[in-house]
Amino acid sequence: MEAVCKGAKSENGTTIGILPGGSPHTANEYVDFPVATNMGFARNVAVVSTGQAVIAVGGAFGTLSEIAYALSYGIPVVALSSWPLTVRGDGLPVGDNYIIADDPIDAVDKAVAAALARTDETQTVAYSEPLPEIPNG
Repeated sequence: MEAVCKGAKSENGTTIGILPGGSPHTANEYVDFPVATNMGFARNVAVVSTGQAVIAVGGAFGTLSEIAYALSYGIPVVALSSWPLTVRGDGLPVGDNYIIADDPIDAVDKAVAAALARTDETQTVAYSEPLPEIPNG
């Protein structure tokens, strides 16, 4: 989060930090508005739900949960050196809302394009066709 906030501030942006802990004082120096949730990883729902698109850079299990929430809510995810995902681990692509980027500039360009592609009325991207049911699965 610090690198993202630093980049935003370098371009005169305003930053919001949705923090896992209960103290706003734990925010990095580039956060303008800290939101202390005291929710741990559960705050990831708020993180992805407040954006029009998500950029996942590398990451561990917290990033994986953010990707999962975003895809579940129809929010596009742009992945940069992040988790390789398939549908149910079966090798099938996740769908149009999981977009691979080659570098940071490509990630931002693709995230902005994906956010702008969302419908104005609902601010959501239409879900892909439902996955077929797996017998006994």
